[in-house]
Amino acid sequence: MLIFDAHLDLGLNAIDWNRDLRKSVAELRAQERALGMQGELGRCTNTVSFPELRKAEVGVGLATLLARQETPINHPMGYTTPEACYAVAMAHLAYYRAMERGGRLRLLRTKGDLRRHVDDYRQSPLAPPGFILSMECADAVLDPENICEWHALGLRAIGVTHYGDNRYGGGTNSDLGLAAEAWPLLAHIARLGVALDLTHLSDKAFWQVAERFDGRVLASHQNARRFCNWQRQFSDEQIRVVIERDGVLGMACDIIMLQEGYVRGVSPRVETLERVVDNIDHVCQMAGNTRHVGIGSDLDGGYGCEQTPADLDTIADLQTLPGLLRARGYAEPDIAAVMHGNWLRFFGETLPD
Repeated sequence: MLIFDAHLDLGLNAIDWNRDLRKSVAELRAQERALGMQGELGRCTNTVSFPELRKAEVGVGLATLLARQETPINHPMGYTTPEACYAVAMAHLAYYRAMERGGRLRLLRTKGDLRRHVDDYRQSPLAPPGFILSMECADAVLDPENICEWHALGLRAIGVTHYGDNRYGGGTNSDLGLAAEAWPLLAHIARLGVALDLTHLSDKAFWQVAERFDGRVLASHQNARRFCNWQRQFSDEQIRVVIERDGVLGMACDIIMLQEGYVRGVSPRVETLERVVDNIDHVCQMAGNTRHVGIGSDLDGGYGCEQTPADLDTIADLQTLPGLLRARGYAEPDIAAVMHGNWLRFFGETLPD
């Protein structure tokens, strides 16, 4: 079944992690083992490559630009200046353009691009996947007006913050709200019609955005706090905001977002893809329909299969989800909505003509 994956850090993997995503997952794992990378977080355990995307039937999705400013540096994605963040995000964009030129992917900028791509992908098994550009953290936006340049380059979705205290406000595991410059940035985002990704906002920043931002919203890779009770997940009240704003939440496959009390490098992986389905079902029960939930796997988002559900080895295992949903009594049209239809509708509404 066609999958729309609303969160794939392909540029990060290709540039920051120096992976040739044209190779198979097995080849990439072997290459990293040969380089002595065993034991490094996310190394020798990758789950995503272009051949694996084809096996997974991930034909469309969001591809990210990601660079986060940090002081002090404490994360592989951390950079010291906005200018460095800008340059790294531009490198991710350059990678996508190079892959597009080589026929490995398509960049989708308009409603027509999306519609034509999905029709072509369904008709041709050799069609490359198509991706809409998303920015996971706005630290690469030099100033609020600079969002106009990014929009002109094809950016169609953006999250303001990531982990910790970011330039534009508080992210995951922060108690800060939005910074002063976030408000003009959000005004530009709304005016341009860019969809705002609520993922990674601190609780305080989330409620500020909910009160004052009137554009379209989504949560690209966001599970429910009910099953894993820490700030990275949304509370039921936050999920309800996305539903009421006619947004979509993408269910993620990072075990830290699925397994209560999981400690990286210490806890065994117990939860399986059934827990992802628990999250899907929870959103559906809250909404009273299947309209507001999709997939946002976040696979290879700085980790590998050592930090995925216990029964997920590569992204191709996402094809287990339709069967799990059938076992819960979901009908075929509803399964299709979750796997791709809801995201296609959302971006069919929010992308420019």
